Amino acid sequence: MRRRLILLGPPGSGKGTIAARLQQEFGIHHISSGHLLRREVEEGSTVGQRARLFLEKGELVPDGTVLTFMRGWMKSAPLESGFMLDGFPRTLNQGKALDVWLAERGAPVEAVILYACDLKIILDRITGRWSCPKCGRVYHVYSVPPKVAGICDDCRIELTQRADDREPVVRRRFGIYARQTKPLAKYYEHQGKLTVVDAALSPDERFAKTVAALN
Repeated sequence: MRRRLILLGPPGSGKGTIAARLQQEFGIHHISSGHLLRREVEEGSTVGQRARLFLEKGELVPDGTVLTFMRGWMKSAPLESGFMLDGFPRTLNQGKALDVWLAERGAPVEAVILYACDLKIILDRITGRWSCPKCGRVYHVYSVPPKVAGICDDCRIELTQRADDREPVVRRRFGIYARQTKPLAKYYEHQGKLTVVDAALSPDERFAKTVAALN
């Protein structure tokens, strides 16, 4: 099985769900650049301060900031047992830089999975997400609703929505993603590494097609 891979797809395409199963069943380390950057935002680091305004507006963090951050992180990242990059790279420049870094480590990307999804599905998945500001429990108005609308089952307080989960921001993120990622997908297609999976499929079907591609 190929164990050094990149997961591509717009926010809400289900990459995180697949990554969690791959990590659990095959021990492939999941690296989410979005989670790493949000942690920097919470900690108030220099990188976090640069990234915050872009994340809140639903815009891509500039290549310079992302590349500086990810280059530093990957210098010490454990790559020997495999890795899944989720959210990085997002542009052609980032993809080319990543190839150089991984060549230096002797650990090139073996497979790229693109989860293709239309805007309607993305809007349904993302704008329906709400969370408890106290315990962090995540709900979805369609698939995992709270017992009382808008209230956390455990803490009995009002749920909140992340700024970048609101519809205008999601639409902007999807448009930017589509423009930026198309050349990146072509780049990996020319390398013979790209497999496209329909993100509208059920989680089990998406997972099965992903495993088949990695095998």
